[in-house]
Amino acid sequence: MKRRFIKREFKINTKIKIRIVVSVLMLIFTVGLMATSIYGEVSKIDMASVNYKDKLIRFHVLANSDSEEDQQLKLKVRDAVIDYLQPKLQNSKSISESERIIINEEDNLINICKDIIQENGYNYDVNIELGYSKFPTKQYSSVVLPAGEYKALRILIGKGQGKNWWCVMFPPLCFVDKQNNVIDKETDAKLREVLTEEEYELIVEKDNDKVDDLTIKFKIVEIIQKIKESYIWTGVIN
Repeated sequence: MKRRFIKREFKINTKIKIRIVVSVLMLIFTVGLMATSIYGEVSKIDMASVNYKDKLIRFHVLANSDSEEDQQLKLKVRDAVIDYLQPKLQNSKSISESERIIINEEDNLINICKDIIQENGYNYDVNIELGYSKFPTKQYSSVVLPAGEYKALRILIGKGQGKNWWCVMFPPLCFVDKQNNVIDKETDAKLREVLTEEEYELIVEKDNDKVDDLTIKFKIVEIIQKIKESYIWTGVIN
């Protein structure tokens, strides 16, 4: 009787162990598939973004501080600069043409910013530069841009220590139809003109039900890229 009980218990334990092993193997397989899929997406985005990031000019405004007054001033400066540059960039056919326009207008932009600042009772300095800056993943209506370094027109008000604001100056995504959450036909045509079909399909999602999924995907890729950068940097230090 005792031997039968031991054998039965042994069989039960063996079955449990087998189930545990099978479950662990299935979990490893599933995680492996997910990791492969995510790595594939990261590689795809990295490869495509090498080219399209050099076809965009983003707009970055940094407030003096996070006080309500400084933040409101930042928005007034933003609006004035956009209103001034919009008609000048509207017919631009390339990023190089847009760069020339912005560079040629630098003095006028500084004066516009200073006028707005002084009109609101402040005497902050203003710095304007056209160069590369790091941006997080950002959605502009039906366009979602992955995190990374982009060429940008940067305006620093005063100390530039407050919350920032950004959009895309070329193609002109600063002027999208926010109410309907879509880019207008003219902007869409401009995007298709400067991007390849692969690049366009990577960052544009016109289905409102899916655009959030695209943002989440890019957020995940952004986290993975940060982990990779941190790992590489740690390796360099060590």
